[in-house]
Formats: sequence, C-alpha cells, structure tokens
Amino acid sequence: MAEAYLKGTKLKLVFDYGLDSENKPVYKSKTFNNVRRNASNDELYQAAQAIGSLSMHPLWEIEKNDSFNIDE
Repeated sequence: MAEAYLKGTKLKLVFDYGLDSENKPVYKSKTFNNVRRNASNDELYQAAQAIGSLSMHPLWEIEKNDSFNIDE
C-alpha cells in the first residue's frame, strides 16, 4: 500500500494592496519555505500575524501548504 511522507511545509501570506484602476482588488503574496514541519496551526497563525504586522498593507489571508512524497 502506498504511503505519503511529508516532504516540506510552506507558509504563504497574502496582502491586500487595495484596488486597481478598474476597481478590482489587488493581492500580493510572500511565501516562506522551510517552515518547521511539526509547527501547530496556532504557532503558524501567530508567526503570520507577527510578520504581517510589519507590512504597510493589511494581511488578507494565511495559507499553509504541505507537500508529500508518495512511495510504497
């Protein structure tokens, strides 16, 4: 039976940059690689809030992206 092994975790912060000339929202993101694999969701949220507070733009969304290797 195949099993999935956690390869890595990334944390993506999406910032709200306001509206463009057509009044459509503009978002820009920053991705942090090599996030500790066993970090809890609360720890990631706190880290994202701390990093987001350093930006001039409001933090819109926080994403956690895990990648896996699938082997037998």
